[in-house]
Amino acid sequence: MIETTRHDLLMNRREIFQIAGLGMFGGLTASSLSPEIGQAAEAGERPPAMPPLNRFPRMMQEFFTEQVRQVEERSLARKYGLQTKADAEAFVASIREKIQACFGPFPEKTPLNPRVTGVIERDVYTIEKVIFESRPNFWVTANLYLPKGRTAPAPGVVGTCGHSSNGKAYAGYQAFAQGLARLGYVALIFDPIGQGERLQYPDGRGGSRVGIGVPEHLYAGNQQILVGEFFGSWRAWDGIRALDYLLTREEVDSRFVGVTGNSGGGTMTTWLCGVEPRWAMAAPSCFVITFRRNMENELPADIEQCPPKALALELDHDDFIAAMAPKPVILLGQEKDYFDVRGLKEAHARLRRLYGLLGAEENIGLFIGPDYHGYSKELREAMYRWFNDVTRVSQAAAEPELVIEEDQTLWCAPGGQVANLSSRTVFSFTREKSQTLAQRREKKTGDALRHALLDILKMPDRTGVLEYRILRPLPNRNHPYKRTLSYAVETEPNIWAVVYYLSGEPWMSRPPRLGSRALLYVPHLSSDAELREETWLRQLIQEEAGVPCFACDPRGIGESMPNTCGVDFWDPYGPDYFYAAHSLMLDRPYVGQKTFDILRVLDWLADSGYTGIHLVASGWGVIPATLAAVLSEQVVQVTLKNALTSYTGIAETETYNWPLSCLLPNVLASFDLPDCYRELEQKKLKILDTWGAAGG
Repeated sequence: MIETTRHDLLMNRREIFQIAGLGMFGGLTASSLSPEIGQAAEAGERPPAMPPLNRFPRMMQEFFTEQVRQVEERSLARKYGLQTKADAEAFVASIREKIQACFGPFPEKTPLNPRVTGVIERDVYTIEKVIFESRPNFWVTANLYLPKGRTAPAPGVVGTCGHSSNGKAYAGYQAFAQGLARLGYVALIFDPIGQGERLQYPDGRGGSRVGIGVPEHLYAGNQQILVGEFFGSWRAWDGIRALDYLLTREEVDSRFVGVTGNSGGGTMTTWLCGVEPRWAMAAPSCFVITFRRNMENELPADIEQCPPKALALELDHDDFIAAMAPKPVILLGQEKDYFDVRGLKEAHARLRRLYGLLGAEENIGLFIGPDYHGYSKELREAMYRWFNDVTRVSQAAAEPELVIEEDQTLWCAPGGQVANLSSRTVFSFTREKSQTLAQRREKKTGDALRHALLDILKMPDRTGVLEYRILRPLPNRNHPYKRTLSYAVETEPNIWAVVYYLSGEPWMSRPPRLGSRALLYVPHLSSDAELREETWLRQLIQEEAGVPCFACDPRGIGESMPNTCGVDFWDPYGPDYFYAAHSLMLDRPYVGQKTFDILRVLDWLADSGYTGIHLVASGWGVIPATLAAVLSEQVVQVTLKNALTSYTGIAETETYNWPLSCLLPNVLASFDLPDCYRELEQKKLKILDTWGAAGG
């Protein structure tokens, strides 16, 4: 087998001389079509499947790791450059402004319209079943734990839940709310969107059509990106309105209100420290580390945990706590957590220095439990001790004996779902905003459209020498022509777009100079597989016989499809999502990065004289190819297969099937894909088929 492979890879010296003498330079003719492709086509069959090519499987991981490291280095240089109390105070003020840029603006506060739908009497406390509207007709379900026998207002705590299917009824979250009440606190714990009683896609049988918790968050939150919303901001707003409700209660001492939560609730506690100034104390559990540790450890995070522009603004987890400085906060974590305890200690060290400059080093605490991820008894008791030191409400630190309730006992809404109250869904707001943006949006053409694209894609400068590698020729891959040569074009430092040149003759050199016209294919997922398997593409290439044919894998697919994160590429929490989410935080949309790759490959082709490009694309590749075609004067003809009809269609359809990596943030405030398609009509646009919100 080794000898056969070498035979396929090495060119015969006679062939080299023949090519040079004839001046063919690897030109494509109908007679040079791969016989395997021709035979399969005649038989009406696809060629045999082959193992995928993937020579750069960790390219995206290393690229993003380096990006995040650079952000952290700049951030730390600023933090460790602080020398005085005035420096620290100015830093805290600047952090608050940056956080607002990620999360805001929040909506205007509307009436809460709270109702108590039931009361549960227990030995030393009661539980009120509360519902309120954080937005008009957007209902929040919550349990209010009230200690009995108090004659004066008590400190209050808002409890935020992690990713439990039953939300506030989860045993660990009941435990800390009940424990606080037994120690004399008023505790309000509410269901997160997509969990407990607040399913956004209920199936009518107590479950979710898309999956409770993370799946609901991703499904609603990814879609919101198109209209400029951030799911984490929506979650945080619920927490702010929960505090508003808590402060309406006469049982609560407004001087001492705190927030705590674990995992996803630790996320919300952290974000709420950054966006809400009324807290007197906080205790985030099992979340706070650093963005770098999560990236290096290939740990995907929920869309709510990825604030847009956060990394571009050089924010890290500790900065959200810093926004609350010098108020008392304790960071809680577990030794065996998948949230790397090293990052927790790093975050604490940074905060300790900041608090020290502010003269309040004792106000930043750290407790690391011995267990796995979760709000264990040890962590809860550390939280009780911390809050007691602030409020002096109790001398007790040990958790009293608890009684965990059944889920149904704690239900606030009829049948345990706000859908039975005709509550609005996140999707209904997304659709409404999309419709509003469409009414306001002017149709853009020409330079106005190109400026809009450049503004939203946030691409780097395209000047500079293009470096590229000539990769070793591939053995027969059953592509439309007999031989395939691969180039790795460095579109930006350490990012390689893999380009195939299809040749009827042996070719091991730089791209041939064969005139100005060429065909460039941008795939749905893999140039290699689609050149072999897609009948329509083979037919199109046959129709262009004699025209040099290239195909290009932009970053993140095909030959650089990542094999990271410990899950499949297709997983909703997989590597494709992982890098798309970090692109949002870096304020460099993933679609923009892929568009940039295509534009740089076009620049590379222009260096070989190809200035009249027929750009062909399919599926997911249609979006960056379309945007590149609008921006590039080299593109003179465009053919699209399975083109997305519009971003509006995704934003206004409850059930969609496009990944975050294909979505552009706030695109519908500026333009939509039909604007681009109209612009490309002057470039002989041909759309062979369309995909709607449901995809392919």
